[in-house]
Amino acid sequence: MVHGRLLGVDTGDERTGLAVCDERGRIAVPLAIIERRGRALDRVADDVAKRAREAGVEGIVIGLPLNMDGSEGAQARKARAFGRRLAARTGLPLAYHDERLSSFSVEHVLQSGSARGRSARRRVDDLAAAAILQAYLDRSAVAADSQSCAQTP
Repeated sequence: MVHGRLLGVDTGDERTGLAVCDERGRIAVPLAIIERRGRALDRVADDVAKRAREAGVEGIVIGLPLNMDGSEGAQARKARAFGRRLAARTGLPLAYHDERLSSFSVEHVLQSGSARGRSARRRVDDLAAAAILQAYLDRSAVAADSQSCAQTP
């Protein structure tokens, strides 16, 4: 598991959403959206690596879009390829987190509120990155609690 201040990444064919967490690894917040349309994947990875340096992160969590049955398809392979590029550029530890339904959940929340239209659709990517990172942080906290409980006599 990756710890400390982390960067969450939601990769997509059109946009890549970014989020960061606080230094204690408790709360994830949206950071930025990087447009991907028409740009080489290496350039997008360069932009994300720059944001990671600027944010002072200690690790990266990339959403892994698994199929509903848990298998890895084309989108998961794309996320892993992006992760390899990002790891090579940053030298930071990298983790993948199952992102099934993260964008769908964010879209549902946006539609149920007052955010609609093109601007709301654009916000899905950074909010999805925050949802992925928050789920990772929550899972890490539960694992840490379980481990400390197991060590307590």
